[in-house]
Amino acid sequence: MLNLNRPAPATGLAAGGVFADLDADWALLCADTSVRMAVTDWLTTDRLAEGVAAVTDSWVRALGPAELLAALRPPAGALSDELTDAVLRSLLERAAGHDRSAILAGRIVVQAMIPAAVRMTRGQVRPFGGRRFDDVAPMVIAALYEVARSGRIHARPGRPAANLALDALRRVCRELAAEREERGEDLAAAEDLADPSPGPDEYVAGREVRTAAAAAGLSAGGDPFAEEQTHSARLELLDLVLDAMENGTLCGADARAIAWHYASIPVPDSRAAAVVGTTPAAWQQRRSRALGRLRSAHRRAA
Repeated sequence: MLNLNRPAPATGLAAGGVFADLDADWALLCADTSVRMAVTDWLTTDRLAEGVAAVTDSWVRALGPAELLAALRPPAGALSDELTDAVLRSLLERAAGHDRSAILAGRIVVQAMIPAAVRMTRGQVRPFGGRRFDDVAPMVIAALYEVARSGRIHARPGRPAANLALDALRRVCRELAAEREERGEDLAAAEDLADPSPGPDEYVAGREVRTAAAAAGLSAGGDPFAEEQTHSARLELLDLVLDAMENGTLCGADARAIAWHYASIPVPDSRAAAVVGTTPAAWQQRRSRALGRLRSAHRRAA
């Protein structure tokens, strides 16, 4: 199996040496009978085989890596289909293990994320800073594999792929920043700074956070359009609050008490209290307790 941590060769196909290596390795995996049997068993055990067989026009007992990849990459090119989310979550759960099947599951996730990986790599290339495509690509792939094996899985629809890409991008940016510091480079050098504008994967992740926040009633004042120009700090807060709702740390009212207050235009406590049928003092107290639980949960997770 391909060593994800080794450097990419000096030359390669148009998408970059490491991506050419991944595609070559993938062809070998698809031809491996034991791998095909493992994939069939996974899909059957997780009750996903019939769905994958239907969308790939395949026989249930003949499903393998190629069919799995086709299910993970819908024709529209966006990893947002309900079946796609279910298959990706199943793979991420397996990838979080410690046996050989976990390694294989992580490898399949990486292959599914190659289109996003190419975009992330191109977004971090700096022609005047000595940061070439073939230098960044192995870092992106290694970050994707590490995140896939980390066990961090979002349960909201449409979230697994976007968060996988975003978490990997954050790791890559941290690693690149550390390299600049080690070389003693001037971080203010424009040619070596990352593009501050959001990339395609960040736009996707941000849109999904805003959509989930609107569905949960977290939009400031209950107006989803107020979140259209949400800045990154606000998106991180909404993502954190949504996660806390998923894992039971916060209830809906607690989440709204935080999200409505910490907005670019905060909802006054008097107005929020009137909306939910309580007093401003009680609403403030709810927010204070909710913040305490959120901080405690965040410290435990760290």
